[in-house]
Amino acid sequence: MFVKRDPIAKATEMGCCGCFGFAFSRKPKTVVRPTREFGNHHSREYLLEEEEEEYEDVSYNGDLTETENRDDSEFQSPVRRSEEILRYRIHNGLICREVPVKETSKLVRSEDEDGNKMINEYVRQHKIGSGSYGKVVLYRSTTDGKNYAIKAFHKSHLLKLRVAPSETAMTDVLREVLIMKSLKHPNIVNLVEVIDDPTTDHFYMVLEYVEGKLCEGAGLPGGLGEDTARKHFRDIVCGLMYLHAHNVVHGDIKPDNLLVTASGTLKIGDFSVSQVFEDDNDELRRSPGTPVFTAPECCLGLTYHGKVADTWAVGVTLYCMILGKYPFLGDTLQDTYDKIVNNSLDLPDEMNPLLKDLIEGLLCKDPDHRYTLKTVSEHAWVIGEEGHIPQYPCWCKRNKPKEGTSDGSRTDLLID
Repeated sequence: MFVKRDPIAKATEMGCCGCFGFAFSRKPKTVVRPTREFGNHHSREYLLEEEEEEYEDVSYNGDLTETENRDDSEFQSPVRRSEEILRYRIHNGLICREVPVKETSKLVRSEDEDGNKMINEYVRQHKIGSGSYGKVVLYRSTTDGKNYAIKAFHKSHLLKLRVAPSETAMTDVLREVLIMKSLKHPNIVNLVEVIDDPTTDHFYMVLEYVEGKLCEGAGLPGGLGEDTARKHFRDIVCGLMYLHAHNVVHGDIKPDNLLVTASGTLKIGDFSVSQVFEDDNDELRRSPGTPVFTAPECCLGLTYHGKVADTWAVGVTLYCMILGKYPFLGDTLQDTYDKIVNNSLDLPDEMNPLLKDLIEGLLCKDPDHRYTLKTVSEHAWVIGEEGHIPQYPCWCKRNKPKEGTSDGSRTDLLID
């Protein structure tokens, strides 16, 4: 007998985000291996709890998304390029931070007078969520009394997780740190401190604490409503335009990675699969994002351009915010990719025509005709009654090299 499957359960099995009030459970020991035409986009979440854990050796992405079979020497790693570019920028002061990220090389694990576990001056409160490799825990600083979200890792375990022929999960984490060391924007989660004691196996990223997620409290199928969605969408576009102007491709834009402060400001977080480029050539092969937010060109096993793929994910996010569901979701991973590539976009007839035009422009299957973020920022629905999206002065502009000097970036622009 045929039984119709719950779409939430289907999304859960594919590792999709826990959006609109649903917390999708993760199954890190399940390895899905799609056919050659489809890359494996499953994230692995292995972060450190307070106790040591047993781990199973599994790959992070399973199969790479490539146009053809290549050996390790032929695979040009965007991660390696990113690291070189970022280190150059940081070494030469070509970053957006006036105050650098604090780097601590001494770890002291202790307890406070109430028996709460501590790392250095931070007192553990409770678990608040998960990142790309595991748990994120809320800590309170005894120095300034503020709350911080701390991502904690076992270095030895990350080194065992293979994400590409010559790269491990530790490569991803270190690249995430380098990216966040260079960024400073009101719509980007701020990295405050890195704790890396060479005598221990622990590695900590201390991040500003953002109280909520974009999708919390918005049950299916109602969505957020146009006014709320527009407010958050403007913040997403503002933050992503900043990233793209600095040639940073986020790679995993989705509601789970979009946090909202108590005052209502949205911030983009989780740069664990992000990449950085020297110029406008943002070509990629590996596509490690979340399946239902993946652009059509990423589903075909071909090379693709990271910025326009990010823009597609923004469109899926807007669709979710408005309609409270995913635009393309199949029974299996491959079925989902097939729908993304081949199915037409379904929008309600009664939808605001301006909003419909915006979503259709963002979810254009042809990346060459997809709306750019600049076009989106000037769209009538986005402008609304608020006016144009604000631009923010960039600290790195003041330190940029003279014209004609290659600095590995185009950081003098905030909108591309």
